[in-house]
This record gives sequence, structure tokens and C-alpha cells, in this order.
Amino acid sequence: MTMKRKVAILGATGAVGQRFIQLLQDHPWFQIEVLAASERSAGKKYRDACPWLMETELPKKIADMPVVNADVASVEQAGAVDLVFSSLPGDLAFPVEEQFGALYPVFSKASAHRMDKDVPLIIPEINPDHINMVKVQQNLRGWKGFITTDPNCSTIQLAITLKPLMQFGLKQVMVSTMQALSGAGYPGVASLDIIDNVIPFISGEEEKMETEALKILGKYNSGNVQNADFQLSASCNRVNVTDGHLESVFVKLEQNPTMEEIEEAFIKFQGEPQRLKLPSAPVNPIVVRHEKNRPQPRFDRDIGNGMSVIVGRIRKDPIMTFKYMCLGHNTLRGAAGGGILSAELYVSKGMA
Repeated sequence: MTMKRKVAILGATGAVGQRFIQLLQDHPWFQIEVLAASERSAGKKYRDACPWLMETELPKKIADMPVVNADVASVEQAGAVDLVFSSLPGDLAFPVEEQFGALYPVFSKASAHRMDKDVPLIIPEINPDHINMVKVQQNLRGWKGFITTDPNCSTIQLAITLKPLMQFGLKQVMVSTMQALSGAGYPGVASLDIIDNVIPFISGEEEKMETEALKILGKYNSGNVQNADFQLSASCNRVNVTDGHLESVFVKLEQNPTMEEIEEAFIKFQGEPQRLKLPSAPVNPIVVRHEKNRPQPRFDRDIGNGMSVIVGRIRKDPIMTFKYMCLGHNTLRGAAGGGILSAELYVSKGMA
């Protein structure tokens, strides 16, 4: 790659937008050209438009950049861009992403278009062939650009761990999540609601997990995705952890592999990003921990620069075939990092 792609970030002042900014600093393929947000932020310098929430310092160059309104005319006036990252709120994302998708490749973290029949829902290690759906989308809609989406954060880590198990025949999956506060955005959950408490409800989360995973793990054929044929039931909870979703997963298989065979399937799993050595790809998409009390968010969420999914406590189950715990960093692999990895995949295939 000789020239960096110039990118716009929609929703740049939000928590996920800030992760995009953080991760794109010194990225070998991408350069931030335009920061866009709501009318409330437009016209301000970035430093004045929002509180910086990341662990690293706000880069001076970014701090001094103007924020523009998240519409095509404003972005085009601010600079020439090659592709767009969207972390807009769901209610705004639907029409705005379509306006940009008509002209540019749009890599969306929003839920608005995930289940559209002509829009790919991508985890690069799992379903890289689904990216070809954007050609169908462009033909149907008459677009120069396209919209491609990344799944819900809790779905991503679950689906990554289910992919290597499909060789044994997936029949049923039950998952109970313990989801970090950062998944609710900023300012998120009120402190008096979550301190000394667990909230056993996250609006729309269970429905997203139960539908998105089947599309992601489905077969792509002639422009359509045939959903994977297994049952999935999810129960989602918000817990008092800053970053890192922990999930308790129960799986029923058609076959009866040994625990050693299941562990080997996790450890050996790799995908297209690893074969292509994409810049954001972890060496190991799945890392297995053998300690009895791992994974834990505080200790394990940053493994693989926050892009690996950590699996532990693999054991037989008296009702299902087996069970395990999995952990993923919800704002890295589950949000901005996953979006950047998807863009790297498209660029490597000459599609963006």
C-alpha cells in the first residue's frame, strides 16, 4: 500500500468515535481527514466539542481539527475522503449512512442496517466471503459506494468462538452475558443504578445476539445469505465493569468431541485476516486460558491488543454437550477495532 486512504469519522465525538480516533493514529493504511458529529458539535474545534475519554492523550492535531455536521455536503466541503467510519446513534444512522453509502464505502458500527438483506454483517475471520454482497447492493441501489456493518459487541465474541465449533455440528447455544458499562456509551448507566448492583436487562441486546449470529455464521450463495441452522438463546446483563464483556456459553453439538478436541479447535482457529497479516489482526483470534478462574475482564481484555477473544473454563455439561466462558474487549474488538479490521479486509481485496 503506497498511499493512505483518507477517512471521515461520523459520530466522532462519541465513545466509539473516540476509539476510532485513538486506533487510527499512525495507522499504516488510513489517515483521519474529517471529523463529523451532530449540529451541537459542528463548528467547534474537536477539543471543545467533547470530553476526551480515552486512556491515551488526545493528539494535538486532532484536538485542533474542526468538527463538521454529519452530512455529505459538510464532509465533502471539509476534505476529500476515500471511505467513512460510522459510529452514529442508531436513530440517526439509517438515513445518514444511506446518503454516504451512495457515494462512499461506509463501515458502520450502528445497528440500523445490520439485518438488511443486501448489507453484509462482517466478522473478518468468520465470513470474509460475505463482503461480495456489496456488489449486489450497489447493483440494486445504483450506488457508487456501499454500506457494510459490524455486529453487536456481544455477538462478535460469541460468533468468533462458535465458528471453530461448527465442524462438530452446532445444534443449540445458550449464552448469558455480563456486559461492561462502556457498552452503554457515555455517560452510560447512572452510578446509583449500577454500584452494588447487576441490571438484568439491556434493551434490544438479546434480540441482536439471537439474530445477528445466525446471519454471520450463515452460508453466502449467489448474493444471499442462508442463515445458520441452529438455535440460539441469549440472556443479557449489565455489570459493574468498565470494559470487557464476559459470557457464559452452553453448546449442544451433533458430535461428541473430547475436551481436548474442542480446545484444539479454539487454539488452531485462524481466518483471512491472519493469512493476509492485516494490520489490526491479532495473531490468535482465540486465546485459551487454563486457569480455573479465568478469563477475567481486568486481567485478560487487552490480550492481542484487545482484538483476541479469550476462552476459559472449558468443561462437560450434564445437559448440553459442553460449556465455556469467553471474554472480549467490547470497545476494541467489539467496536472500533472490529470496524477498522473490516475496512482493512475490504482494502486488501481491492473493494475500498
